[in-house]
Amino acid sequence: MLKIGLVGVGGISGSHIPAWDAMEDTQLAALCDVRPERMEPYPDKRHYTDFEEMLDKEELDILDICLPTFLHADFAIRAMQKGIHVICEKPISLKEEDVDRVYRAAHENHVCFMVAQVLRFWPEYTLVKELYDSGKYGRLLSGQMSRLNGYPKWSWDNWMLDEKRSGLIPFDLHIHDLDFCIYAFGAPTDVQEKRVKLPKQDYISAVYQFPDFFITTECSWYAAPYPFTASFRFLFEKALVAWEGGKCLIYQNDGKILDLSTDAKNDTGDIDLPQTNAYAEEIRYFKDCVKEGRFPDRVKPEELRQVLSILNRL
Repeated sequence: MLKIGLVGVGGISGSHIPAWDAMEDTQLAALCDVRPERMEPYPDKRHYTDFEEMLDKEELDILDICLPTFLHADFAIRAMQKGIHVICEKPISLKEEDVDRVYRAAHENHVCFMVAQVLRFWPEYTLVKELYDSGKYGRLLSGQMSRLNGYPKWSWDNWMLDEKRSGLIPFDLHIHDLDFCIYAFGAPTDVQEKRVKLPKQDYISAVYQFPDFFITTECSWYAAPYPFTASFRFLFEKALVAWEGGKCLIYQNDGKILDLSTDAKNDTGDIDLPQTNAYAEEIRYFKDCVKEGRFPDRVKPEELRQVLSILNRL
């Protein structure tokens, strides 16, 4: 039984905590947050408001970091120096040089470390990578990815609206789509971007050029109360793969439409879209790596450096 601690009981922890609790070979024993009230909904776990106290009193196998971005690297290194495996919410840092610093600490202390880049475990996105790798529908010609939301006004100490602490929209939202592109297709050969950056609005449109295709992306923090939406369309030679409005559809050039959505009933033959929780899948993958004594390679440090290098130029 692996003993787990989680630090930072903010919004994203609401996806991590149930994932840990659902696994039979882990025990989420302790939570840490400077706001005691954030831990009150979890009376079955020990509560700490001081991170060092939790590290000293708990014998943890894994630490799950769900803190604000600017704290990720230092908290991860502190835990790994005590021999604790660490999974950390994205991004690893705002600074490219922190990638080497964090991974060096992991290897020096013989522990596992992984950044939780959730789209690498999201079924609809992993489907695109599988179709690209297999060539099932021919060459990829182009792609469009969108991630839109209203301005975040709910963060602790308003940290998300502080560029020095959050990096704003490139590191909060756009990082998801850029990270997936680099994971699935490699580093782009060219980047063209436009940005509208106002005190309470932030919008980025970026086109990533690859040797044989391009990906158009957009992401936003609107001042208006626009609901969160994410979507994509990837055009292959023989089909269009689209994830829009929560439905995943493959429009084949021969006229057939495959509906891979959760509630769809179809016989797709060799195409299967597993209905899984991506947050639970990334956590389960990391836990399995720890148990099996293998370093997580689903997220590679060189890819993280490429992502941060581009984001810092937007």
